Amino acid sequence: MKYQRMPIEVESPEEYGYDRIRYNLSESSVRDRKLSEAGVQLQDLLLLYGEHKGHRGLVEAIAASSGVEPGEVLATFGAAEALFIIATSLLEKGDELVVVRPNYATNLFTPRAIEAEVRYLDLAFEQQWKVDLDRLSALLTPRTKYVSITVPHNPTGQVMSEGDLRGVVAMVEKAGCRLLVDETYREMTFGGPLPCAATLSDRAISVSSLSKTYGIPGIRAGWLLCRDPVLMETFLAAKEQIGICGSVVDEEIAFQALGRREAWLPEIHGRIREALGITRNWIAREGLMEWVEPRGGVVGFPRIRPGVPVDVDTFYRVLTLDYGTYVGPGHWFEQSRRHFRLGFGWPTLAWRAGWRAFPWR
Repeated sequence: MKYQRMPIEVESPEEYGYDRIRYNLSESSVRDRKLSEAGVQLQDLLLLYGEHKGHRGLVEAIAASSGVEPGEVLATFGAAEALFIIATSLLEKGDELVVVRPNYATNLFTPRAIEAEVRYLDLAFEQQWKVDLDRLSALLTPRTKYVSITVPHNPTGQVMSEGDLRGVVAMVEKAGCRLLVDETYREMTFGGPLPCAATLSDRAISVSSLSKTYGIPGIRAGWLLCRDPVLMETFLAAKEQIGICGSVVDEEIAFQALGRREAWLPEIHGRIREALGITRNWIAREGLMEWVEPRGGVVGFPRIRPGVPVDVDTFYRVLTLDYGTYVGPGHWFEQSRRHFRLGFGWPTLAWRAGWRAFPWR
C-alpha cells in the first residue's frame, strides 16, 4: 500500500480549525447532533468485544430500512472503513476498476494506494454531471474488477434515475464485475430514495453511514450491504483483521439513534428543503456564479462562470482569511478551482450571512 493524504482531509475544517471559521459552508452533512438528542442510555453497557458483524439490533434496523436481510449487512467503522474493506478485498496491484469522477476522495485514493489501474468516467458541468451509460460501458474491459459510483453524487448532488441505476447493474452483471454504490445521501434524495443497489443484484455492494443524513459522524457508524454470502465472508475477514469488531459504545449509540429515524427524517427533510430554497435563490441572483441544482444530499458544486476575471487563489484566501467563510475548493475533487463544494445543511441557516462575504463585491 502506498498511502498519500487526501487534500479534502488535509484541508478539512477540523484540521484547519473550527475556531477560525465563522461560516462553514464546506460541510457535507446536516448539523452535528449532541448525544443528549438521541436520548442514549449507556450506563450499564458492558464493554466487551462486540459481535463481529455488528450490534445485532443495529444490523437488523439497517436491514429493515434498506430492504435486505440481516445476514447481508456488515456494520463498519463509518462508511470510510466500508470503502477500504471493499477496495482491499476486491483489488490487488495492477487490477483495474472504473471510477466516476469527481467522487468522494476515498473512492479514488484507496485504489491508488493499492496501485490498481483506475479508469475514470469524468463527468462534466455542461452535461449536467450526468453519468452517460454508453461512455461507462465503453470503459469496461475483461480486467475490470468493479465500477464505483456515488448516488446521490458527491459533490454535485445529482441523482441517477432508477432506470439508469438498473442499467448500470445490468452492465456489470453482463461484464461479470462488481458495482460499488456509495449511497451515503440516499435518504436525502429529493422526491424519494432509489432502491439500495444491493437489493437489485448480488453483484452490487451498497455503502452508507449515519454521518451525513443523521449528523452523527463522531460515533463512526457505517455499513456495507451485499447479497453474495461468499463475498460477505471475505468482507468480514477483512474487518476482523483490521479491528476485530466495532466499538460497542459507537454501535449502541448508533442503534439507539437509528431508533429515532422516523421522528428525525421529517425534520431533516424540512431543513434541507428550506436550505436548498435559500441557496437556489442566491444562485439565481448571483450573476457571476452558476450550478447544476442538486437533486439530493446537502451539497452542490457551483462554479465561477467561465470568462469571469478572478484570481481563484485570491478568491479563496480573501474568503477564508478576511471573511471567515470556508468552502470546499475544486481541487478536493480533482476539478478546476473555479468550482467549489457548497454545503447548505450545516450547522444552521445562519450561514446565509457568509454568502454576502464573497470577495468580488
